[in-house]
Amino acid sequence: MTSPSALDHFPVSGNLTALQKELSNTHLRDLFANDPSRFDRYTLEAAGLFLDYSKHLINDEVMASLIKLAEEAGLPEKRTAMFSGEKINYTEKRAVLHTALRNFGDAPIMVDGEDIMPMIRDTRARMKAMTEQVHSGDWLGHTGKPVKHIVNIGIGGSYLGLKTAINAMTPYHVAGFEHHFVANIDPNELSEVLRKVDPETTLFIVASKSFSTLETLQNAQAARAWMIEKGCAEQDIRKHFVAISTNLNAIDQFGIAQENTLPLWDWVGGRYSLWSSIGLLTSMVVGYDNFERMLKGAEAMDQHFCNAPLAENMPVITAMLGVWYQNFMGAESQAFISYDYFLRDLPGHLQQVDMESNGKRTREDGSTVNYQTGAVIWGGTGTNDQHAYHQLLHQGTRLIPVDFIAPATTHNPIGEQHPWLFTNALAQSQAMMQGKTLEEVREELSATGMSADEIERLAPHKVIPGNRPNSMIVPEKITPETTGALIAMYEHKVFVQGVIWQLNSFDQWGVELGKVLGDRLIEKIRSKDETTDQDSSTNGLIKRFKQFNS
Repeated sequence: MTSPSALDHFPVSGNLTALQKELSNTHLRDLFANDPSRFDRYTLEAAGLFLDYSKHLINDEVMASLIKLAEEAGLPEKRTAMFSGEKINYTEKRAVLHTALRNFGDAPIMVDGEDIMPMIRDTRARMKAMTEQVHSGDWLGHTGKPVKHIVNIGIGGSYLGLKTAINAMTPYHVAGFEHHFVANIDPNELSEVLRKVDPETTLFIVASKSFSTLETLQNAQAARAWMIEKGCAEQDIRKHFVAISTNLNAIDQFGIAQENTLPLWDWVGGRYSLWSSIGLLTSMVVGYDNFERMLKGAEAMDQHFCNAPLAENMPVITAMLGVWYQNFMGAESQAFISYDYFLRDLPGHLQQVDMESNGKRTREDGSTVNYQTGAVIWGGTGTNDQHAYHQLLHQGTRLIPVDFIAPATTHNPIGEQHPWLFTNALAQSQAMMQGKTLEEVREELSATGMSADEIERLAPHKVIPGNRPNSMIVPEKITPETTGALIAMYEHKVFVQGVIWQLNSFDQWGVELGKVLGDRLIEKIRSKDETTDQDSSTNGLIKRFKQFNS
């Protein structure tokens, strides 16, 4: 078990530990009461997003020390290294340049002596051409009918980010087309999608960098077999499939035309790939122009992250608040709650971006950390979740910082529904900050005429401690630009925390182990012989599976 603090290899850590002790008996109510300008000093606007972080257990000295910690960790230098194409993914010896995918500047970005910007621009142009071919009705299936259904086959970064972005931009969807996702290897998922689509008018996008990802390849092969079963000739398969991959041989063997293939590069991690050719489905659903608007929103956040002083830098501030709670205040998780139906998938995407990136325990030098690293990330959608886990947030025993994401305006104004929605977000934020004291509960119950004995019995159960830290992120509206900026902001937050914790945020060896063991165990599942050479649990579970599938 790691210590909640122990970042003592940084000189400023001792000061932060002392500040935590000083604030341990301070309530957020008091911080607001004693500082009328608190909101003005702890708010920030960038790339179309407004951040209120005033409801955090901080003061000026805490923030100054957190920024000093970022400086001591070498954040400015490591930020420069990432954007310039240095191979900061040191275990895989790769650059980390998802930011280049949303770069619209003229300056070259070099990887291994090659400027990668021309091929990024070329890929964008090809994505635009493919999108326009589908939208114009010129992309025809094997019976001469235009495409109406688009099915994305991909998992992880080829699914969660796409779904988040596409649903966020629902008001911008192009009419006349339906899109579907197939990610899970569970045959029920593919079967349900295939029941909804017409083989004559369906285009499948197979998104896999290696074209060997188990779930994606199994689903793609099953979709291919379904097309042939429904009357598509082998030579016409290419009319219904697009590949996003680097494995040209595998693509050719599958039957996908090279002109229907878009590249991926090893300097783009899966969970950061929605900005790349993986975003072809996004482009086809919302139109290429809106896809590019999303890229430019992310680029605006990139420029803010690179150029704003650390103390006025939105990704840096959100990251360092997380470090404050994880490493000095004893928190273990963070919740993200979106008060916009179109952002309902954001918590799931952030879960992958954060936990797959910083769910690590090994420093760059190979040593094991002795402090907490990545938080458990979870969340959902307001106001639904107010009737579920908010009870724990208000009265539970755990310290759980919360980010509320609540746009000021809506695409669909109906009566007073959006004002009520925003009010709910604001009320939850305020309630978590201020709570309700025992005296306030007693006064409230007394005003109802309740007897003194009954008040004393009931009052302790209605006390809300408050002092629960939270941020409010308020874009004017969820647009392509603010969608891009919001996702990019959280990507950079994860990067900053990885720098503080001295992790490589861009590999995922823990994920790889499960894949390796799965490749071994499938042979045991297929074999008619009894499995006896694994641990007793695995042997027993394989035996039980075979009992029902023999």
